[in-house]
Amino acid sequence: MGIAPEADVSHHGHVLLWGAGLKVRVRTENHGPSSLTGVTVRVRTSVALAGRQELPQSCLRADRRTVLCRTGSLRADGVQERRLALELRLAGRPDEVVVRVDTLWNGGATDRNSRNNDHKVLAPATGDEYVF
Repeated sequence: MGIAPEADVSHHGHVLLWGAGLKVRVRTENHGPSSLTGVTVRVRTSVALAGRQELPQSCLRADRRTVLCRTGSLRADGVQERRLALELRLAGRPDEVVVRVDTLWNGGATDRNSRNNDHKVLAPATGDEYVF
């Protein structure tokens, strides 16, 4: 059995909540040392999503509160980034929502720095951007 490659996936972006709309922007990078064929970004919300969603082609809905999106390949130098833009509709009009953004799959690579790819953001319904 071989040794698992090592990578340092990072997700950064912002969350914005207004009414029943939730905007999530994610920039994913890999700081190596190994390149990755792809990463699956998981976006989970503390409240249920509305029944129908318009999602980017690279995304699918996993359950009532979770969307999964693939990034495509990521080189190990950190220069290449993948951007994700989600415009989600919530089942209601909450005063706030907690959004978790993390890596669900990275091809089996070891990532010893989860602080930059596992985020939990509280977004009050102010229409302001909350950065992670």
